[in-house]
Order: sequence, then structure tokens, then C-alpha cells
Amino acid sequence: MTAYPPPPSPSDDAIRTLPYHFGWPLLVGLVTGLAFRLVFNAKPGEPYATMMISFLFLAPLAIGVVTVYIAERRGRQTFAYYAAVPALANVLFVIGTLLINLEGIICAILIVPLFAIIGAIGGVLMGVIVRWTNWPKQATYSFLLLPLVLGAFEQRLPLPRHVADVSRTGYVAASPEEVWRQIQEAERIAPAEVDSAWMVRIGVPTPRAGVTRQSADGRVRTITMGRGVHFDQRITDWQPGRYMRAVYDFAPDSFPPRALDDHVRIGGHYFDIVDTDYTLVPHGRGTQLTIRLRYRVSTQFNWYADPIAQWLVGDLEDTLLHFYKQRSEHRFRPA
Repeated sequence: MTAYPPPPSPSDDAIRTLPYHFGWPLLVGLVTGLAFRLVFNAKPGEPYATMMISFLFLAPLAIGVVTVYIAERRGRQTFAYYAAVPALANVLFVIGTLLINLEGIICAILIVPLFAIIGAIGGVLMGVIVRWTNWPKQATYSFLLLPLVLGAFEQRLPLPRHVADVSRTGYVAASPEEVWRQIQEAERIAPAEVDSAWMVRIGVPTPRAGVTRQSADGRVRTITMGRGVHFDQRITDWQPGRYMRAVYDFAPDSFPPRALDDHVRIGGHYFDIVDTDYTLVPHGRGTQLTIRLRYRVSTQFNWYADPIAQWLVGDLEDTLLHFYKQRSEHRFRPA
């Protein structure tokens, strides 16, 4: 009797096809994304700027499309594959931009969920195309060309200007005079005092000091941060022990190169902090402290950018309230 080798198990088949099913499609998707990022590398307001919808929405869509197209050349895939692998390709693309210094950590963290979702949509869309049409190649070329065509003209669209306020209130077991002093003389800030803020966690430099001084033009609160970041808060309303309002002044060297991602630089094309005010109200033996911050976002996708800005600003205010509470109650003294 002739002995035949046992048929390969499904797991064996999966192992043999894994390099193709995941390796090549992912590699092509990654390279496609990096190529798009190299093209969309212009300054704000110019053709092929990075913050264009043509790049942020259509490029991850195209990555999803091309990933599925390459995979389908080997064999029919599942709809789960159509969603999952293009999403992974976009995640790897974002990681790749970090590794070759095309992108900063702040933008990468904020954008990777959106890229993964859009990539999955592109993959599923391409899966539908390859199953029920006869023109997958033409569709792939169209998706690849669309960002390049629209990126040449999108800068002509005016950017919306959305201004919003975020405020937080907390109780400090110290007199208004003591809280006021800590606001005006916040020196030698230790990283442990503010590193709970998500802005700091995702890469914004750590604040080091905020000190008020009298200048020739009036009172100014100078803010210094890590990586050489510095700017002034010009005080426009000053009621000692009660209320202070300040607007922001940025110098040409306020943000050294690579200190912040250019796309989210404060006072830049897409994001700005307009003003901040502090309100102190006596409350029993302590003080009710309210911090209000007004900011601006100007993108073609404010529906995505504004909720992120609100969350980050509100979280920063919570951290500042805790900071002033700790210092005013003398639970922390700078070394």
C-alpha cells in the first residue's frame, strides 16, 4: 500500500501565505504613504501642505485601496482583511514618518486613529470594487491620483476660524493673596508637578517657569518651557488678588526648530491660544480659582481638530489648577 503524506493543515497554509498576505501588501501601503508624505511637505498656505484634506483624508484612503489591491492579486481576501490590514498599513506609515523625521510625535499620536479608520474604509471600498466590478486597476490609479490633483488647488479654499473658550474651576485651601502670588511667581517648575497633562505626555515641552515682571509697555508674564520654548503673556487686565487677563505675544524665536510640530505650533496657521484669564474668589477660608483659556483652530476638518483641542486645553487647565493648589497650600516647594 502506498503511503501519502498528510494534507497540510489550515494553520500550515496560513503560515506559508503569511509573508505575502501581510508582508507585501503592508510594504506597498507603507511605501505609498511615505511617498504621499514626501509630496505633501510644503508650508501652510502652499500647494501640497501637510494639513490639507487632500493628504489627511485621501492619502490614508489611497493606502487602504492599494494595500487591498496588492493582496487581491494573490487571492480572494475576507472583509475582515479588507478593514484590518489597510488600517495596520496606515499605522505603520505613521510610525515610518516618525522614524525618518518627517513627522513629530504630537501630530502622529493625534492623527493615527483617524488614519487607521480611513484606511479601513478605503480597504473595504476596494474589496467591494474587486468583488463586483471589472476595473480594480483603474480604480486604484484613480485613488492614487486624486490626492495629487486636489492637493495642487486646495490651498485656494479659505480656512475657517473657530474660536472657543474652555474653563475649569477648583477650590484651593489658601487665601486669594497666596494663590495670586503663586500665579505671578511660578518658578522652578518640576516635571513631576505638570507631567500628568496629556499635552506633556504626547510631547509638548514641560513648563519651567511663569513669572510676572514690569516692562516699559506694562506688566508681562514670561513663560519658559523645555527645548528653548519661551513667550510672553501681555497682561491687559490686572486686579491684584482678584483677576488677571493676558494675551499672548510670540517672538520669531519663541519656538526653536523641532521644539513643536509645525502643524500645531501655537500662534501658527492652524492653532493659536488667544488669551487666558484667572479669577480668584474668596470661598470660606480658601479661594475658588477659575482658569479660562480661549483658543483658535483653523482647519478644513475642525469637526475633528476642535474636540481634540477642547480636550487637551481642558486637561491642561486641570493640571494647572492642581499645580497652583499644591503650591498655594505649600504641599510642594521648588528646590
